[in-house]
Amino acid sequence: QVQLVESGGGSVRPGWSLRLSCVASGSTYSTYYMAWFRPAPGKERAGVAIIRIGGGLTVYADSVKGRFTISQDNAKNTVYLQMNSLKPEDTATYYCAARSGHAGVFNWESIPSYNDWGQGTQVTVSS
Repeated sequence: QVQLVESGGGSVRPGWSLRLSCVASGSTYSTYYMAWFRPAPGKERAGVAIIRIGGGLTVYADSVKGRFTISQDNAKNTVYLQMNSLKPEDTATYYCAARSGHAGVFNWESIPSYNDWGQGTQVTVSS
């Protein structure tokens, strides 16, 4: 099992930036992917971005492409989400998720694809 702790959320103005962090602990040796999710209309949680641990492959939701960047620091067991040009519609609780033990093809935007979840960090974008 992997424990995930998010941080870095806050209240900002439109156009500002935030960097979220997700620190993983526990059985991280078998973690292949980590992702960020947030609630979306009609969905409990929608995929924002995903990164292949140790490999660097990244995928983004269309709504954040060009504004958000997911990255990793393997020495710190940490994944980041750099969020630039924030919009009011980015307001949400952001959750970190880890997929462990399964390296094959999967739907990265599907909640059941992930074994472990963090508690979330709130991001509010408002003028």
